[in-house]
Amino acid sequence: MDVRDLDRRAGAVLGEVVMQVRAEHLSLPTPCPDWTVRGLLRHIVSENEGFAAAATNGSAPVQTWTGGRLGDNPAGAYRRSNVAVADAFADGGALDRLMEVREYGSFPRRIALTFHHLDCVVHAWDLARAIGIPYSPPFDLVDAALDLARRIPDTESARGPGAAFERSLKVSGTAPAFLQLLGLLGRDPEWTAQAR
Repeated sequence: MDVRDLDRRAGAVLGEVVMQVRAEHLSLPTPCPDWTVRGLLRHIVSENEGFAAAATNGSAPVQTWTGGRLGDNPAGAYRRSNVAVADAFADGGALDRLMEVREYGSFPRRIALTFHHLDCVVHAWDLARAIGIPYSPPFDLVDAALDLARRIPDTESARGPGAAFERSLKVSGTAPAFLQLLGLLGRDPEWTAQAR
């Protein structure tokens, strides 16, 4: 399957969750320890803008990766940034061209798109958990994200406070694939805003 199609679908799944965020949700905590719902939405929009700019230009300044604005319509900001990602990667013949992904280095655009796909699948869970709605991503999106998550080093130098992911949590190898994905990325599948 074309990685662009997987990513577009992951972005749409995340978008379905974003559309359910209400103004009263914005100050709620999320499974991402540093972010409220508003902060996580801003991060998602910023990452979309960073991926789109870097895919188009080969790299993007850090301000692009971190400067997303929600305005008074977070759902609209998400929609616009998500369309920008799809448009930036639409030229399929250039998926092997290198692009820089933040501080992580340069990767072929097809690999960078798998990072984006992983973010969409997992951040959708973060938001859904924070606002208390069900979330069950399609199996093929989970399997593709799980494949990448298994390759992310679980070391103190690569994970922890200030890094993209926390250290992994132990989850049974017989657990459903999505729970394994959450554990690999340092998320407690039992997390709730009330228990925080």
